Amino acid sequence: MAEDWLAEESEDPAGDGAGELRSVQVGADQHAARLDRALAELVPEFSRSYLQQLLAQGLVHLNGQPATKASARVKAGDQLVLEMRPTLQSQAFRPEPMGIDVVYEDAHLLVVNKPAGLVVHPAPGNWSGTLLNGLLARDEKALTVPRAGIVHRLDKDTSGLMVVARDRATMDALVALIAERKVQRQYVALAHGAWAGPPTRMVDAPIGRDPRNRLRMAVVDLAVHAGKPARTDIRWLAGGPEGCWVQCTLHTGRTHQIRVHMASLRHPLVADALYGGRPVGALQRQALHAYRLAFAHPVTGQALEFRAEVPDDMRQALALWGLGYNAP
Repeated sequence: MAEDWLAEESEDPAGDGAGELRSVQVGADQHAARLDRALAELVPEFSRSYLQQLLAQGLVHLNGQPATKASARVKAGDQLVLEMRPTLQSQAFRPEPMGIDVVYEDAHLLVVNKPAGLVVHPAPGNWSGTLLNGLLARDEKALTVPRAGIVHRLDKDTSGLMVVARDRATMDALVALIAERKVQRQYVALAHGAWAGPPTRMVDAPIGRDPRNRLRMAVVDLAVHAGKPARTDIRWLAGGPEGCWVQCTLHTGRTHQIRVHMASLRHPLVADALYGGRPVGALQRQALHAYRLAFAHPVTGQALEFRAEVPDDMRQALALWGLGYNAP
């Protein structure tokens, strides 16, 4: 299924980036309420998330003094002044010209080969320089489609193929195809540890937030922890005493799915520090590449299949382990 990662639309109340002052008075209904809750009631046309961002940026004044603590209590009669300035999030959805490796394009969609290191969608810490920003600059049609037509993502340090819609109808159709598991997404990965057992494995293990480390995902027991079903098919391609070269086929699209499932087999990906991997040679990012993407065109019905060459950093790491490159 499609991952639950898509961000809310941004808010820019002034429309052109200019600030606007809004003055409101705390009423009896908001007396003794938290500041963020009072703001949500007094200016309901804006989301609580947006108002919290204004608080964090020092753009809310309480009785003439900057107020930054959302938990502060207010009293009836207090005067609040908000500077309705665009937040970092609202300014993130801006065109930024960049080179994008487009491997296929028609009137309805395009397929791109994302390099490692490129963030797909603006988020805290990466409000600019993302693939979304580049798509907005490349194609004026992207401005009319939610999230510039992005329907699935790759992690920042994962390279490879992604499909992007160029209109809303195609976007909705692609999301449906992903949900119905009719988009084939295959990866190659280099992992630590000598492979043992059968050459193919099917990992059917739910994934949720790691209860011991909220920055990670983990295989979880759904009877105890929140999570979602996840399935990855793994095929051994080559290997030696130090590690293994594998093909991974996704049947679901959970956050960090391949990384988590490989780590659960005690084969963490090379250079994936979050899940126990270590660098090999110049390979300093997780050794994961989306090499194949196949689906029926949502408009024409034509069968489409695309492949992307394995990047040099992964090839060099393979050579250091004496594995060479074995294409699936």
